[in-house]
Amino acid sequence: MKKHARLYLALLCGSAAVAAALAAPQSPDQEEYLARSRQFSERMEATGLAAPFTGVTTDGRVVPGLYEVRSTGVSTAPVVEAAGALLRTLDAETRDRTLFAIDADEWRKWANQHIYFREGLSFDAMTPAQREAAFGMLGASLSARGLQQTRDIMHLNETLGELNGDNFVEYGDGKYWVSIMGEPSATEPWGWQLDGHHLNLNYFVLGDQVVMTPAFWGSEPAVATSGKYAGTRIMDAEQDAGLAMVRALTPGQRAEAVLETSKPGNNILAQAFSDNLVLDYAGVRVSSFSAEQKRRLLDLVGLYVGNMREGHARVRMSEVESRLDDTYFVWIGGTEDDSVFYYRIHSPVILVEFDHETPVGLRHLYPNAPYREHIHSVVRTPNGNDYGKDLLRQHYMAHPHGE
Repeated sequence: MKKHARLYLALLCGSAAVAAALAAPQSPDQEEYLARSRQFSERMEATGLAAPFTGVTTDGRVVPGLYEVRSTGVSTAPVVEAAGALLRTLDAETRDRTLFAIDADEWRKWANQHIYFREGLSFDAMTPAQREAAFGMLGASLSARGLQQTRDIMHLNETLGELNGDNFVEYGDGKYWVSIMGEPSATEPWGWQLDGHHLNLNYFVLGDQVVMTPAFWGSEPAVATSGKYAGTRIMDAEQDAGLAMVRALTPGQRAEAVLETSKPGNNILAQAFSDNLVLDYAGVRVSSFSAEQKRRLLDLVGLYVGNMREGHARVRMSEVESRLDDTYFVWIGGTEDDSVFYYRIHSPVILVEFDHETPVGLRHLYPNAPYREHIHSVVRTPNGNDYGKDLLRQHYMAHPHGE
């Protein structure tokens, strides 16, 4: 437990209240926790999946013609081979739990919350060979940096369990589930999903095209100062580059970009069960940026897109750059070295959010205000192509079922 958290609570609450505040939560009963998890999931899905998928839009209407089925020239063969290798480690029963249809609702059933009840195959339930194959599939799909961040987030979920009195019923580095949609193929659409606390990746493949959104990256804590994974930390670059971006704006640009200078709560909008978010553009338009400011913004976007394999990241960044003058940058919060903040990058083809959040898993250690130890970020492909759904729609139009 961090000394400054103890001191803060002692000064704030007095000695009698401190004892209660510092008592780490206890691990819940496994069956009771599973029952709560199922109830939570049912509530989330009842509202979040009530409407058919549309995608993130500015006004409820999808802008047509933004995406096309085409060759990128970047092979997906390593991903196909790695996913096939994973499937070959599964017996019939496990395969049934792991495989879903390419157009299954399972794509949309992900949540950044830990309590969500998940399908698929968890790392906790995998054999050593299956874990090796699962990480092999992730490694074939992600850049070295993206794979490292994936593993670091999983490790920090173990740290969160340690900071909650070794509560490994709710938290842990193995509580992440893998699902595969469709059969891995060089020509037919398929994909995979990784779903767990603060880590949710949806990876759609069609030929040599890849769509890796929605993608959620985050953690609480953001840094492990003790325990099994002491020294692990995430998203310093995304945090620092965002701050550098707002500081690089001219006074006039900053006046447009900064919506609020105070940040009393959470601001992220496009996380779990927000597939049909209606979000108009706000902030400063990037068409007003200098060449250097545009380069800085692209570098910031690249920190998120660069979690994909390098070739597919380049394809995605060219798509982002083609709409750069139609992109907006938004800021909420302070701009000092230790400020908490939210920023958003929004164009017709990409939505990126970064948010410092209030405590959830560490409420017994920290006051109820946004802090740098709880980070949420999400990347979306607006106008109907999250989960590769617009590409899948076009594929079905060209190749109807049964042909």
